[in-house]
Amino acid sequence: MIHSEYGYAEHERPSGNCYVSNFGSEAEYVAGLISHVETTIGKSIDTLSVCVDITGFMRPHLVFLPFYLKTKRVKKYDVLYSEPKYYAKKEQTVFSEGTIVVRQIEGFEGLNSTDQTNDFLIVGSGYDHRLIKAVAENKDKADKVQIFGLPSLRADMYQENVMRAGRASDAIGANKSFDRESFFAPANDPFITAEVVSEIVKLRKKLGPISNLYLSPLATKPQALGFALFYLSECIGTTTSILFPVSSKYARETSVGLQRVWQYTVE
Repeated sequence: MIHSEYGYAEHERPSGNCYVSNFGSEAEYVAGLISHVETTIGKSIDTLSVCVDITGFMRPHLVFLPFYLKTKRVKKYDVLYSEPKYYAKKEQTVFSEGTIVVRQIEGFEGLNSTDQTNDFLIVGSGYDHRLIKAVAENKDKADKVQIFGLPSLRADMYQENVMRAGRASDAIGANKSFDRESFFAPANDPFITAEVVSEIVKLRKKLGPISNLYLSPLATKPQALGFALFYLSECIGTTTSILFPVSSKYARETSVGLQRVWQYTVE
């Protein structure tokens, strides 16, 4: 599976069974990928034992994946994630390039309240401060909190993460009604991440109603999966949306080495 945003030429692609698509949307891409698998194997995806390696997924596509598998009646599947030894240039690693457009992830648009006085944004903050800044400025009137990965994937990554995210602190701003600005969830655990997001929402609702709830998973792939699972469990049919600042281009080979592989079972 290759995303065109990484700019790999045809001669750079691996040989063998490789899925390449120029679909611009995550919905078209994932639907095309699943269709490709079904055509190749000759069976419907819901009759198979499914395992997906999310390491190379772009986050909008990763978030859309569990939504689509649910529509395909896949009740249980395994997810793999390969944890890097470290990022290539530590806290200076560049992940996204080019222009940024903030939009809702397909399947996670939610309802919309015209009352924006109590909008609330939860950002899963990773290294890419450009993305954090873009989504925070897009919802400049909303109260905002950040979730950082702690425990982090590697011992030094938490500090690197905070240093990079700090470059977007002006855009994050201060809350007018919520007394906390940072929360923590394990960088490698989607299920605890989902629980933490749920707890943040409950704490905020104790202070009064939320006009529109916005979620933006910009940290690790397991945490992005956790945001999606929370939404599918608790937010369908509500004024909740998942936002993502989509870049026109993404950097290649941002990590070095393989530390370990995580396996999660989603039901």
